[in-house]
Amino acid sequence: MDETAALKKTPLHALHVALGARMVPFAGYDMPVQYASGVLKEHIQTRTSAGLFDVSHMGQVIVRARSGNNEDAALALESLVPVDLVGLKPGRQRYGFFTDENGGILDDLMIANRGDHFYVVVNAGCKHEDLAHLQTHIGDRCEITLLDRALVALQGPRAQAVLVELWAGLCDMKFMDVRDVGLHDVPCLVSRSGYSGEDGFEISIPADKAETVAKWLLEHPDVQPIGLGARDSLRLEAGLCLYGNDIDKTTSPVEAGLEWAIQKARRIGGARAGGFPGATRILQELENGAPRRRVGLKPEGKAPVRGHAKLYADAAGQTEIGEVTSGGFGPSTEFPVAMGYVPTSHALPGTQVFAEVRGKYLPVTVSALPFVTPTYKR
Repeated sequence: MDETAALKKTPLHALHVALGARMVPFAGYDMPVQYASGVLKEHIQTRTSAGLFDVSHMGQVIVRARSGNNEDAALALESLVPVDLVGLKPGRQRYGFFTDENGGILDDLMIANRGDHFYVVVNAGCKHEDLAHLQTHIGDRCEITLLDRALVALQGPRAQAVLVELWAGLCDMKFMDVRDVGLHDVPCLVSRSGYSGEDGFEISIPADKAETVAKWLLEHPDVQPIGLGARDSLRLEAGLCLYGNDIDKTTSPVEAGLEWAIQKARRIGGARAGGFPGATRILQELENGAPRRRVGLKPEGKAPVRGHAKLYADAAGQTEIGEVTSGGFGPSTEFPVAMGYVPTSHALPGTQVFAEVRGKYLPVTVSALPFVTPTYKR
């Protein structure tokens, strides 16, 4: 049986093929990794103008309280994530993560308060497990619905100028705002965040209208289609985690440097402290620190250090201390960039460690994250 025949297709699949994309398997879908211009130019396009990404493979989920009271849905979700959702105002969203009983990360996600329900976006590779997780733990209190909609992301410094031509009201949106928007006659849900480090918007579209909306955006001279290759290099420069690479069940939120996403209300002394899986470990690490940390890594020279490279405290490679989780060349920084985990004792920016690359131990400097300055509209 043809392997590609078993892959799922997003509502924009035919458009990608028509645009000449190179398609690859990703999270069970046939996805564009790059277009004719190539990853480097697509990366720079997003940093300097605007790029359009198809992220329809991700899971879009509605969580609605069976009681009809949206605070009940917030409390139900709070039993699974260490995030303050009771205090999240309608029309706003927060980054969060499902944790397990050991304090590991099951998935990272975006959670929006829609007033009478919550809208949750989860990673493609985890969405069926996430749905089962929600049904098992809060299905008695909430209706859990997986939406059949497309999702695109318009990212870059020209994103607002492009989208305002379809909907003038978006200029008032700030980072992490979520609104219902009519793009001409197409009812869409628009959020303002992004995974590139640039200002941008995520647009949830009825599946049968996805190609129409995407073509409107691509007709603009400032917009080009962007594939998974540039998406990865953009998020790496921005110091953002990719689930399965930089975070997973073996990493806690504090080890991963994601404690900023755990609000005061869920910490020790807060109004709703704990009450989520793995709270004992996570709260202890928030108070006392974690034994290791995710850090930025800047290799010397031009040779990139890739994921899974071992890290050592010494140039002889005698004392292994960690591992690179993501790495590559940064087209915007113009030098190699990477992330990985090291003991807290080695996590101070400026600390030198050594990465094993093809039998050699290359010097790598621990760096503050991100490698590029974010341009989100606060």
